[in-house]
Amino acid sequence: MTSKSVREELRWKLKPIPELVRLAWPITVSMLSYSVMTLVSTLFVGQLGANALAGVGLGGIAAFGLIVFGFGLLRSVKVVVSQAAGAGRRGDIPVYIAAGVGLAVVLGVIGIGAGRWLAGVLPRFSASPEAGLAAAEYLWWRNLGAPFVLIAVALREARYGLGDSRSSMVAALGANLANIALDALFILGLGLGVRGAGAATALAHVVEAALLVAASRSPGFGWVRVRLRHVTTLLRLGVPLGLQFLLEVGSFAVLVAVLAGIGAVDLAAHQIALQLTHISFLPALALGEAASVMVGQAVGAGEDRLVKRVARRALALALAYTGACALGFVVFADLLAGAFTADRAVRAVAVKLLWVAAAFQIFDGANAIARCVLRGTGDVRYPAVIAVITAWVSTPPLAWWLGVRLGWGALGGWLGLCAEIVVGSLLLWWRLERGSWRRSAEASRQRLASEPGADELVSAPVAS
Repeated sequence: MTSKSVREELRWKLKPIPELVRLAWPITVSMLSYSVMTLVSTLFVGQLGANALAGVGLGGIAAFGLIVFGFGLLRSVKVVVSQAAGAGRRGDIPVYIAAGVGLAVVLGVIGIGAGRWLAGVLPRFSASPEAGLAAAEYLWWRNLGAPFVLIAVALREARYGLGDSRSSMVAALGANLANIALDALFILGLGLGVRGAGAATALAHVVEAALLVAASRSPGFGWVRVRLRHVTTLLRLGVPLGLQFLLEVGSFAVLVAVLAGIGAVDLAAHQIALQLTHISFLPALALGEAASVMVGQAVGAGEDRLVKRVARRALALALAYTGACALGFVVFADLLAGAFTADRAVRAVAVKLLWVAAAFQIFDGANAIARCVLRGTGDVRYPAVIAVITAWVSTPPLAWWLGVRLGWGALGGWLGLCAEIVVGSLLLWWRLERGSWRRSAEASRQRLASEPGADELVSAPVAS
């Protein structure tokens, strides 16, 4: 493939903003898929009583904890596919897709095994024996879908890398429709209770994976060409991401545990503020994921000069949106909190948390953009290390010191979150603007060039 033909594939390079928007909005919809499935199950199970409802809540958290490492690790599929696409190395793409699916299956089977053990001990962490048994039963059935969840993640990331975010959105919507229908059948029709809710969600994940397999007929799966080096590449890029996801979730779990020890009012206010901040965070994260795809394509094509351009355009879009959300949190804090609860104590604490959230909104968007852009260049370790260190140094210690020792409650925990996000954002943008990612970008091109039997790698000079 000639240099001209590779560069022509980056149709967006003169006007990156339309491409960012085109990729980002379906990604936002797809990101909501897993959470919406748990929400739907919760709504159906709510008719069965408080113990069943509590069980689904606890079981859903446990199910996510079992696969969160895979969620992070399989982000590496997007990185290698986008870089191969940008380099014009179309022949490499089916091989990495197959390797990603293979890893997903292995991680999913391990997740099922771990879930069987966890289901046995989960009742010990519940407030009542009935809720504990419901949690274990829900986890046992829902966790059967773990391999299909991760297969869907691998294929979704591959579609993103190819610049196709709509197929994943369609698959996510199809899975959620299937989940609603199966919940109605299993819970209301057949009276299977929480086991029906778990089985419905597991089968919905099968539907999502099947739809993505169908969407992946082009470029297909290069099973017979998969070698150890392909798996090693995915692991080298993916393990830091998987550990980052796992440890960040762990840090957040400690925060929740601290708030639970402070009292029900603070924990309830935390849940309200968290749900509202998702409205601002997920679209910003989707912009980051879109930017990651475009940056990966640019790196593969040797167009390193486009990396900062894409990052800054994505940052401008994210700041416009998160800035508007911040203003809304300040002006309408009491109204927003009141939509969730009539309890004055909970409402008062939630208002304070929303004011803190307003303070870190623009940094949250900037953090998401920088983190994803650096991943797209192949620079995965630095963002992962920064994320883990800032999470564990800031959030749990400040939640304990400010929230428990000084008596600030949930406000102390959220000030810890604010510190984590602001410091992380500044450190990531410092690395991005310095261009320290260029070594990783060049290493990615060298890896592509070393692949035997692949198309010619075209690499433009690295921009200064």
